[in-house]
Order: sequence, then C-alpha cells, then structure tokens
Amino acid sequence: MSILIKNGHVATASEDYLADVYIEGEQIVAIGSNLPYKADKVIDATGKVVLPGGIDPHVHLDMPFMGTFSSDDYETGTRAALFGGTTMVIDFILQTQGDSLYNALRIWQQKSVGKALADYSYHMAVTDFNPQTADEVVEMIEKEGITSFKTFMAYKGALMIDDGQMVQLMQIVKKHGGMVTVHATNGDMIDSLIAQNRSLGNHAPLYHYLSQPEVTEAEASARFADMLFYTGCPGYIVHLTCEGALNAVREATKRNQQINVETCIQYLLLDASLYEQDFDGAKWVMSPPLRQKKDQEALWAGIQQGLVNVVATDHCPFTWEQKQMGKEDFAKIPNGHPAIEHRMELLFSEGVNKGRISLPKFVELSTTNAAKKFGMYPRKGTIAIGADADICILDPKKKHTLSAKTHHMRTDYSAYEGREVTGKVETVLLRGKVAIENGKCLLEPGYGNFVKREKVK
Repeated sequence: MSILIKNGHVATASEDYLADVYIEGEQIVAIGSNLPYKADKVIDATGKVVLPGGIDPHVHLDMPFMGTFSSDDYETGTRAALFGGTTMVIDFILQTQGDSLYNALRIWQQKSVGKALADYSYHMAVTDFNPQTADEVVEMIEKEGITSFKTFMAYKGALMIDDGQMVQLMQIVKKHGGMVTVHATNGDMIDSLIAQNRSLGNHAPLYHYLSQPEVTEAEASARFADMLFYTGCPGYIVHLTCEGALNAVREATKRNQQINVETCIQYLLLDASLYEQDFDGAKWVMSPPLRQKKDQEALWAGIQQGLVNVVATDHCPFTWEQKQMGKEDFAKIPNGHPAIEHRMELLFSEGVNKGRISLPKFVELSTTNAAKKFGMYPRKGTIAIGADADICILDPKKKHTLSAKTHHMRTDYSAYEGREVTGKVETVLLRGKVAIENGKCLLEPGYGNFVKREKVK
C-alpha cells in the first residue's frame, strides 16, 4: 500500500519544515514539496505536525513484581502506546537469580510474540552475574540483537548485583559492543530506612518517599559513573529524578566522560506533594519516587544543557485493587504507574507549547536519541528516505483532558486525571500501515515486530 501525507509540518531532531511524505510498503520513499505521486491513501496534514513515531525505551509489560504482575500486557500496553504516538517500546527481561539469560528470554518471547501491536525490543536485566551469564551476555549481543544490559543497585536478594559483579559485567559488555544501564539508588541505605520507618509504625505512602531521599540516588549515580570511567564501558542511567543525581553526571563531564541519561515524564511534571494524600498517594508510588519542584527545574535545565538525553515513562501500571496490597504497609504497594499512552502529548504540551523546548528537541527526546543510543537509527527515530514509515501526526492546538475514562491503558485510574493537554495525536502509522485513525486502532495483535539492534558504537 502507498500513502501520501500532504502539507505537513515535518519535524526531525535537526530541523522542521513544510513538506509531503510519500510511503510505499513499510518505508519512506520521498520527502518534498508538492510530490507528484498518486497514492492508495492520501492524508491531509495541513496545520498538523508530522513526527517520527515515538520510542519509549523504558516499559514493563506483564512484569512479575511484588507478588503480582503489571496490568498491561504486550497487547494492551502496545495498543495504548500507539494511541499516544509511540510506535516502539523497549521492555526489560528479568533474569531470575539462579537461572539463565536464555530461559528469561524465552519467557519474554512467550509474552510478546504474536501479541504486540507496536514494534519492540528488550533490555536484558542481569541479576545473577557468573561465568555462564558472562558467556550468555556475549551471545545476546552477537546472536540475538540485545545489546543493552540492565543492572540494579537496589532490591537486594531479588535483582541487585554488587559492585564487583557490575565491573565484571561492564568489562564484558564493553569488549563486545554493548551498553550497561542502571537503576541507580543505594539499596542498602533504602532498605535500612524502610525498616526504620516500619518499626516506628510509619506505614503511609509518604514514607515510601521519605525512605528514598535524594542522597540515595545521587550517591549511586556517582558510583556508577566511577565504575563506567574505570572500565570505559558505555552507560545509561534510567529514570534519573533529581538535582543531586544530575550533578553527579555533571561532575563526570569534567573528566570528559559521556554518560547517557534518561528521565521520565512524571519527574518533569509531578512532585512529592502528591504523597501527602493519605493512601491515595499510592497512585504515585514508584521507585525512585517523585521529587521536589526544584528537581523538576533541574531536569528541564539538564535537557537544555544536553545532560538529559531521553524522556521515557517507566510504564509499570497496576490497578487500584493491586495497589491496595499496601493499604497497611507502604513497602507492600506495587511500585509503578501508567504513563505509556500520554508521554508524547504531555511532553509536547508542557515542553513545546510552553516554550521550554524546541520542536526538534522534542523529537530528539521522544524518539531520535533512543534510536541512536540503542542501535536502531536511522531505521527508527527519524523521518528520512529509507527509514521505517513510523509516523505520528499531531494537532498542535487541539485541547483535550486526560482521564481513566478515556485512556486505553489497563488500569482504572490516571496519574494525570483531569489534566488539560494542548496537542493531540490523531493519526499514527507503523511501518507504512495506518495504526490509529479517527480514535480507533486498526492493527491486530502480532503486527508488532521484534527489532534486533546493532552494537553500540
């Protein structure tokens, strides 16, 4: 099928201009003014912004956690992503301690193959580093196209590896062309503070926040930076939330070190005052927790300074019933919130429309940098001849209100209930096929492809 998008305001990470975009099959074939092609379908994009489809490199779909599973699976989660203009996600495979990476891979393939509507890839979380795991890391890079490896500096006994294992992993990953990503918080300190608060009878959601002070993230981020510097391994800090952690990255640049940094849309827009709403604050219990308004200011500044490269979601939704597991104890509240559907509209509304970032910077943060850093560019993450025809068409002036009543995520509350947003995703294409149009999803489960990724350069 051929599609001609006419008269759109085309935006990439480097420029924006008025043009037509012509698509044949799964790829973009031509870009220019008044293109002469006759297409099977013509989309008039006058007054609309034509963007590369979003890439969310931090989601958790059908993930086992705290005795339950995140409520969006690959079908519902990727459908919701498409409604919000995100055409590709990268999920996290969790190795079970004592088991192999390949067994974990097979489990996640069963979750995703034949179910995903959007394209997807995986990060491999290494939770048990040993000689067998080291060999499998090499095979993941060389054979499976999985080139990023998640590590946890928290959750001892389930996910955390120690610093010695971290360094050994970095040495292997660097040698074979991968990247180490990290949940950078000081797990020992957090565990101690959680135990202290529980012993004092402090069980409200507020104490989830108070048990993870800024210093726990700042210290771990600096320690991770030092290990990267020692090994020379490429690194990426996921969901960075606060000024202290950002300053640790800033200090590393003084020795000419490059560290990739992701923040999430909630840390730019929401703050810790939400935890003061008695148990209702459980809606925003996530790790790391929401921070202070001064941290929001630091993150927006970090974006402009080039220290923050990617805005993701850490989408890990739970229903309100699941959140009730922690009604009597904040430490038992499943960590995470729904965000996959609204990331791009929120970032456009609060960033571009409010003058915080330019349109090309928006594209850079929402798709291009993720494509580049995780080995998919220029196939993904841009509008260019030969690229996959993953396209989001957005009305920049259309106002709408976010609500659990209208979102497509499988959860019965919204972290942004009642928030008015300016900028609405209207039409989405995935590999040349119309995915979202007139408020409906036109794809079937299984259309989404696994994307093998290139080595880190």
